[in-house]
Amino acid sequence: MTLGVLAQVDPTVLAEGVNLMWVALVCFLIFFMHAGFAMLEAGQVRAKNVANQLTKNLLTWSVGIVAYFFLGFAIEGIVGSLTGGSGFPGGAFTEVMGAADGDWVTGWLFGAVFAMTAATIVSGAVAGRVKLRAYVTYTLALSAVIYPVIVGFTWAGGFLEASLGFHDFAGGMIVHGMGGIAGLTAAYVLGPRMDRYADDGSTNVIPGHSMTFAVLGTLVLAFGWYGFNVGTTATVFAVDGGELVLDGYAVVGRVALATTVGMALGAIGAAIASLYVTKKVDTLYVANGLLAGLVGVTGIADVVTWWGAMLVALLCGLQLPFVFEYVSDSLKIDDVCAVFPVHGSAGALGILALPFVHVDGFSTSLLVAQVSGVAVITLWTVAATAALFGLFKAIGQARVTPEHERDGLDVSEHGVETYPEFGKPGVATDGGAVAAASESPRADGGAEAGTEIKMVTAIVRPDRLGAIKTALAEIGAPSLTVTNVSGRGSQPAKTGQWRGEEFVVDLHQKVKVDVVVADIPADEVAEAIRGAASTGEPGDGKVFVLPVEDALQVRTGVTGTEAV
Repeated sequence: MTLGVLAQVDPTVLAEGVNLMWVALVCFLIFFMHAGFAMLEAGQVRAKNVANQLTKNLLTWSVGIVAYFFLGFAIEGIVGSLTGGSGFPGGAFTEVMGAADGDWVTGWLFGAVFAMTAATIVSGAVAGRVKLRAYVTYTLALSAVIYPVIVGFTWAGGFLEASLGFHDFAGGMIVHGMGGIAGLTAAYVLGPRMDRYADDGSTNVIPGHSMTFAVLGTLVLAFGWYGFNVGTTATVFAVDGGELVLDGYAVVGRVALATTVGMALGAIGAAIASLYVTKKVDTLYVANGLLAGLVGVTGIADVVTWWGAMLVALLCGLQLPFVFEYVSDSLKIDDVCAVFPVHGSAGALGILALPFVHVDGFSTSLLVAQVSGVAVITLWTVAATAALFGLFKAIGQARVTPEHERDGLDVSEHGVETYPEFGKPGVATDGGAVAAASESPRADGGAEAGTEIKMVTAIVRPDRLGAIKTALAEIGAPSLTVTNVSGRGSQPAKTGQWRGEEFVVDLHQKVKVDVVVADIPADEVAEAIRGAASTGEPGDGKVFVLPVEDALQVRTGVTGTEAV
């Protein structure tokens, strides 16, 4: 019975239904990549700029998708027709608004999620100093004009693809290369973050606030990438002679293989390179290398040999630390999230390598087409991005003020703090249980007139705070004030790494404990703190006993020891 029903189904309807469902599913996967971009970028910026970075990711999609609907989609078709020799298409600006339901999925939505991916790449390069209004305006321009012109030259039937034979399967250069080059250009025009470079030209490392976020974002992106690459085999079935046949889906195995080995070999390449450069396997380089490997195979996944996909991805991972250091240390361009070595140079490398790893063997004409495509896309992207950010800079709207940059863009641009309960100067948490004193808690004053008031101040390790609270309660001195501080003494300095660059940590995190006493001997308080804080290692801290001239209780106005 089932076979009988299937025999009566119009194969054209079945093919269209399956194709629509497939394209819709991969569009949703590609959209989910924005969660990965948000986490990856948020992890690589300072804590004071996290909300700003997340806001830019939200607005990239929200503003860009509207611009692409009203302008970008039409401009793609216009540029493609004009440069491909078809003339100006009539009704281009209203075509999407009157399209059939299915065309909105296979045409507009499929193009839109690719356009938004290109747009969001830029935000990572300019993090920490760009004005929100400048970034949003640029996103509008990129979604409406800059990116659609490139699509017009290529996928929409323009001269690069129609005349020269330029090949970019899923956007290795059109999307990722373009985004990386745009980010590098914008970062150059904006200039580096404050304190990124010293007066003598040396590079100061500014670590991001969360390696966890960065790696989580990387893995989310890698998951979504299956939609990006495998999804570009956009049609599952076609109808030939009244029968269903595989259409673009015929190469799905090759594309899936290239995507999977691409992320693996990219990570391995970056690990090898970082081990060579820094003598350690840098976690962030490995994460960035995984993405660079994916970018490298994205444009060639449908026609690359299995060994070619591995080789290209490995090279993309290997180049990452060297290109990043060249951009950062030699060119002095502050590319915060390494978008150029991850997306720009890796995207171009994959596209240029295709003639050498193509399943049909080497082709001189393809090499010419690939070089021409990379050159045209690069020139257009640099010119358009430099012009727009140059205009912002000329009118004083490119970057925030030094005061706002120093305070952080979360507060200055959005009036929020991403972590309001952590990191404030007057807050310390230790997670220890509240110790029970032998008697009811009381103030530490109340001695007869003439008794000296003293303050015991201790600078100790944060992890010893719970033990100190217990020790003070046991001697009847429960009142204390705790502050997070940082400093240096006999504890040796440490070195850290951020994306392979080494920096010195000589200001260590401590807590300062202040206890003011009158009727409890100060030396007992000092000894209680010392005993609880001691680990026997350098960096345990110090305890100071200071005289207090007087005290005044705010509520009652009482002075002297009674106020304590």
